[in-house]
Amino acid sequence: MVNYKVIAFDADDTLWVNEPYFREAEDQFAKLLSMYETENKIQQELYKVITGNIPLYGYGVKSCILSMVQCATELSNNQLPAEITQQILEIGKEMLTKPIELLPGIVEVLEYLSKNYTLIVLTKGDLLDQEKKLERSGLLTYFHHVEVMSEKNPEGYERILKHLDILPQDFLMIGNSLKSDVLPVLKIGANAIHVPFHSVWKFETVSKKALENHQYKTLTSIGEIVDFL
Repeated sequence: MVNYKVIAFDADDTLWVNEPYFREAEDQFAKLLSMYETENKIQQELYKVITGNIPLYGYGVKSCILSMVQCATELSNNQLPAEITQQILEIGKEMLTKPIELLPGIVEVLEYLSKNYTLIVLTKGDLLDQEKKLERSGLLTYFHHVEVMSEKNPEGYERILKHLDILPQDFLMIGNSLKSDVLPVLKIGANAIHVPFHSVWKFETVSKKALENHQYKTLTSIGEIVDFL
């Protein structure tokens, strides 16, 4: 077994529930705009707009809402009523004030691991939103460092490890996304554990081919980490 010194956790859908709120918001958006297109087509168009805007807006609720306004404007042929724009903004405000629903067992895991390892958070999303969620979660006390990354790629992980003076062989990443939490970490010579969440954003999925020749551990729940380590 590897004697890790630093263990990093993803936040959304690893520490607490997140993805179902986005799917719920997208369903609300599709129903709101259903006078212009079928709900299925609206969801397809929204996905295109959101992913196309990632290089400009990044990730998170605010990026999603800006993309919703753009998508709605395009679907309405620039004739979007002001009240529809207001309802889209309300969808965003509701998302930003959702209660924090911790995943089962996460407090016990962090309590145990914090006695033996340095714990950090490496997550994507909007800086203000993620900071507020961490504060409201009650988990902040377990972590020595929190980093909201603009993109989870090998370069981003290398930069953070260098900044925190962490060797790749001493580092373990835990998260629900193979694309963001596992593959880029393996590419820099560190290790990762995949803990799947029941809902996965299509943008975060990877092909079986992309996983070939990569060694990583998959656990069915966050609570299994203690026994594994």
